[in-house]
Amino acid sequence: MPAPTDGFGYPDGALFYRRLDRRFPMAVAASGCWITDAAGRRYLDAAGGALVASVGHGREEIAREVAQAIASLGYVNGTQFSNPWAEQLAEQLAAVLPGDLRYCYFLASGSEAVEAAVKLARQVWVERARPGKWKVISRLPSYHGNTLTALSLSGREHYRRIYGPLLTDFPRVAAPDSYRDPDGPRSTGELLAAEIERQDPETVAAVLLEPIGGSSSGAVVPARAYFERVAEACRRHDVLLIADEVLCGLGRTGRWLAAQHFDLVPDVAVLGKGLNGGALPLSALAVRAGLVETLARGSGAFVHAQTYSHTPAICAAGLATLRILKREGLVERAAALEGRFFAALDRLRASRLVGDVRGKGLLAAVELVADRQTRAPFPRSARMAERLTALAFERGLIVWPNVGHVDGNEGDIVMLGPPLTVGEAEIDEIATRLGAALAALERG
Repeated sequence: MPAPTDGFGYPDGALFYRRLDRRFPMAVAASGCWITDAAGRRYLDAAGGALVASVGHGREEIAREVAQAIASLGYVNGTQFSNPWAEQLAEQLAAVLPGDLRYCYFLASGSEAVEAAVKLARQVWVERARPGKWKVISRLPSYHGNTLTALSLSGREHYRRIYGPLLTDFPRVAAPDSYRDPDGPRSTGELLAAEIERQDPETVAAVLLEPIGGSSSGAVVPARAYFERVAEACRRHDVLLIADEVLCGLGRTGRWLAAQHFDLVPDVAVLGKGLNGGALPLSALAVRAGLVETLARGSGAFVHAQTYSHTPAICAAGLATLRILKREGLVERAAALEGRFFAALDRLRASRLVGDVRGKGLLAAVELVADRQTRAPFPRSARMAERLTALAFERGLIVWPNVGHVDGNEGDIVMLGPPLTVGEAEIDEIATRLGAALAALERG
């Protein structure tokens, strides 16, 4: 179809757009860290789309592997058959994951994988004859997905507000905050440990957390002591620890799991964005052997059904992505580039709008504040994260905004997570373009 001069959007055509109040350029090609639209304009993707395209855009190897799976086998149901791609992907993941995270269960989105992890925790305690354990403790801020249980456990209030009557009232505690409260009980793990006891450990099935903060908290890296305290409390009270690694896992922070930075082996690791190369919807639960053994000796199955779990095409996308990550050393490359990445981004601190730049590996957040001394956020009405994102886009730079992390309403962050293939010159260009956008935002 001919491209409108002002882009595509509602009420054109029949597409229900992700937003109904803006126009979209038509993307037609992508390679590496760059996306090209129908007008020939190129955009430097400093966010990997939505922190997804970890091995870079336009990977023909992934396309070939997926095409082979579709052409040779197509769809087979995981209750009736196994398939080569699911078997190989599980083996390849088990080889790089820490501890006894031995078994992988494949699904089609991070949200549904979080739902599955919660259901798995519940089923394990039922089959261990402790049915009173059902609560899952999560944190504020956090983000675990948009399906109802995942959203119930998320600490992203502007997503939750409209759906309040539909959500389960799980207990939530304040997450670590290295910028505003680095030494408080929320950042030492004492608050979470106390919450397990306050809820009565015999009712608590699991703790769900992001080892390194995602977009809701803005790449917060907790202290090692935080995880030592939380892990000890979970062990003492027989509470499962679920690590949501959908955003920070599979190399984004310079390790296969972000939990490895803290020598933490969770009972369940939820994988997603970095697993699929952005090609097809794919997520996974990586599960400790003892939990799978409980089900094997009991009911004989995980009571969870998804039409596309374990299917050939999605697992083929994951297998090709994992092959690239290993062959090109991209996990190690993210660690090696961390210094260069943050040195470039630290130049942004020259802006009076920037309160903090933080993160790990090739995951970063730039936090905007109204007052650098008090660290006071801008009022939500100022829409600073959205405005900065739009100004960056005008300059051919893609970043990922988030809001509300300070108190559920206020707080402005832009996230950066370029493909792990990003070059040093591209890192410098990201900082330059974002700096120009910040300067324009300062001018109003």
